[in-house]
Amino acid sequence: MPLTVVITGASAGIGRATARLYARRGADVVLVARGEGGLEAAADEVAALGGRPLVRPADVADPAQVEAVAEAAEKELGPIDVWINCAFSSVFAPFDEITPEEFERTTQVTYLGFVNGTRSALTRMLPRDRGTIVQVGSALGERSIPLQSAYCGAKHAINGFTSSLRTELLHRGSNVHVTVAQMPGVNTPQFTWVRSRLSRHPMPVPPVYQPEVAARGVLYAADHPRRKQYYVGGTTVATLWANRFAPALLDRYLARTGFGSQQDDGRPPTGLDNLFEPVDRRPADDQGAHGAFDDSAHARSWQETLVRHPAATALGAGAAVLGAVSGIRRLTSRAA
Repeated sequence: MPLTVVITGASAGIGRATARLYARRGADVVLVARGEGGLEAAADEVAALGGRPLVRPADVADPAQVEAVAEAAEKELGPIDVWINCAFSSVFAPFDEITPEEFERTTQVTYLGFVNGTRSALTRMLPRDRGTIVQVGSALGERSIPLQSAYCGAKHAINGFTSSLRTELLHRGSNVHVTVAQMPGVNTPQFTWVRSRLSRHPMPVPPVYQPEVAARGVLYAADHPRRKQYYVGGTTVATLWANRFAPALLDRYLARTGFGSQQDDGRPPTGLDNLFEPVDRRPADDQGAHGAFDDSAHARSWQETLVRHPAATALGAGAAVLGAVSGIRRLTSRAA
């Protein structure tokens, strides 16, 4: 029987790219997001690639809507095998320029949306004693950067919540698994339609990876969920090691470079904003999986290859440490 997979945030970016990969496996894919234009386009892609789509528009910040998604998925497609939490929102601005309502909304979607999805998935998986939940996390959930305080706080919260849940599942001896795929900067439409108070177009911190790299990491995590987390992209690994070795130095470096590195000099702000309402309401509004940075985004990652080949793990760990040490040296010279 085909897998039944629920993907939140499936209308664009990493969620959209992940839906395509599952479709190629012939899976039944439940596509969840607010933007119906993006969802319908994603459903067409899933069907064309060999999967069976089910479109369920929903705001993951509302637990009742998320529960309705789970009910419809099992009624129409059968037991849920994999639940992938990927939906999020954000605000690009210094903290003192973010309103309480904006901060709350980002937290509701980016953190509580994951909690709501996990709850609905567990309600069905625990009695069957099987199933996998993948949280699409971020390197920013362990190493925060400026201008994204709400998003970074939410991603940190996901890590804490998931670690707590994992210990509860271990205590029960449950065969339900939960894991986190930690992401680097990814070329998604997020940077086109995020709420921003920056003077220039928001952009991911370079180097930037294509959504397909992230999606392959999500799929691998779902296929091998016994590890508590997976790092996608060599920069994710190097950043986390650098943060462990020299967090204060990294603070100083990000204070100097973090504002400029998240703004594109060549593009003005778009004026689009999906924080409270979707921007892809019609098929013509569909953004696909990719954002505006195809020219500079990487389609491959050496670290991804190492993760898929256990014999190379030691080599990869050594390379990550060397990369971190090299990075710290560069930070020292720049922050001096």
